[in-house]
Amino acid sequence: MNFYGMSDKAILRELGRRVKQRRLDKNLSQESLAEMAGVNRMTVVNLEQGKTTTLLTFVQVLHALGSLDGLQSFLPDLGPSPLQVARMKGKKRLKASGNIIKSGRDSGEAT
Repeated sequence: MNFYGMSDKAILRELGRRVKQRRLDKNLSQESLAEMAGVNRMTVVNLEQGKTTTLLTFVQVLHALGSLDGLQSFLPDLGPSPLQVARMKGKKRLKASGNIIKSGRDSGEAT
């Protein structure tokens, strides 16, 4: 599925559909999942319908479903780039530089 061609709301609906499918695959009711996640049943309903929710709620539900491993695939820890490693020369980075790199560009230039 190509998420780039979807609106934000469509992405939320797709994520909600996937959460619902995972819940059903585990033969859990919305009430049971809500209790396991420590949230209200209506929160699960809203999540499954693709309504806005907090990131914390999403993580709580994924945790209750035993689906946190999907986060590793979603946002793997890439570590520093080879250029950053060369610049750091063994030094541990303690803070950000304040320069923001525009997404979608690989020019390496900071703005």
